[in-house]
Amino acid sequence: MKILILANNDEGLYKFRKDLIKALLVKNNYVFASIPDGKWIQSIEHLGVKVIITKINRRGINPIEDMALLVKYLHIVLTIKPDLVVTYTIKPNIYGGMICRLLQVPYAENITGLGSAFQKDKFIKKIICFLYKIACKKAKVVFFENEENKQFFLNHYLIRKEQACKLNGAGVNLEEYPYTEYPDENEPIRFLFIGRVMKEKGIDELFEAGQRIKKEYSNVFFDIIGPMEDEYGSVIKKLEKDGIITYYGYQKDVRPFITRCHCFVLPSWHEGMANTLLEAGAMGRPLITSQIHGCMEAVENGVNGYLCQRKNADSLYQLIKKFILLPYEEKRVMGKNARKWMEKMFDKQKVVKNTISKIQ
Repeated sequence: MKILILANNDEGLYKFRKDLIKALLVKNNYVFASIPDGKWIQSIEHLGVKVIITKINRRGINPIEDMALLVKYLHIVLTIKPDLVVTYTIKPNIYGGMICRLLQVPYAENITGLGSAFQKDKFIKKIICFLYKIACKKAKVVFFENEENKQFFLNHYLIRKEQACKLNGAGVNLEEYPYTEYPDENEPIRFLFIGRVMKEKGIDELFEAGQRIKKEYSNVFFDIIGPMEDEYGSVIKKLEKDGIITYYGYQKDVRPFITRCHCFVLPSWHEGMANTLLEAGAMGRPLITSQIHGCMEAVENGVNGYLCQRKNADSLYQLIKKFILLPYEEKRVMGKNARKWMEKMFDKQKVVKNTISKIQ
């Protein structure tokens, strides 16, 4: 069987879907992937995937660019003649779904989050809902990573109930992210954030909370990893100069940073399912994150971490302080509980098995 994957990012496809791709290839399928060029293309090809470089503007709506993407998908599907198309993220979901519906090719869509447009602009939101309703109409299955996103699609009649399937995110590879011993009791406490440095990841709340914490605890450190939005350049420089944070930029392998941290923090405003929470939890680190769908599923509040109020710097500050004041052994036990929760709820092998059973 020929399977075509449409996605908007090479890194995300490799890091979060490679186990699914491997499972599909083991079943003697031919897998093609239409994705933009990037650093992870060679890694994807090494899996045995035939890559088709496809330019996508991930942000914003440009009618000319989007029409070009629609035509490109039409050409790709007509050329490959796939038996199944699997799409990820908004533009591949919408334009890929439209083409598959037009050509009567079986397809499965993955809603990995509702994205910024759903949070900001009501007009854009209406347009996207309209396009999704067209694109999803003939989908075999529409996968969701959290219950809130699933209910949004059902409540707005974008899909039928029998099409919907909620997965536990993309899951986490428990061997790739193994449990690691908690840092020594005498080491300074380190909090870690991994993600794009942008407003909607709750980075402003984290910076504010970090400034307050550093005034009270000089032996507490905040490590920031991830690409940065341009508007944060001067902010990052000042915070580093003041000794509030240490910014490491993009890192290909985040595991050494997770290993040395005491707690992972993600005060995001919205998520599909935050893979960074799953990775940090799998490695045995307590989690502090927002009480929103896509984050709170990773946390048993008070057992393996804490849930803060969304967009609330004071709530985040209070919980970071609460964690700092915990006895060392309670912190360590929280980390062990995080690993157990990932094993129970987010084992990648279970997610892959469930995905394949739905698309076959």
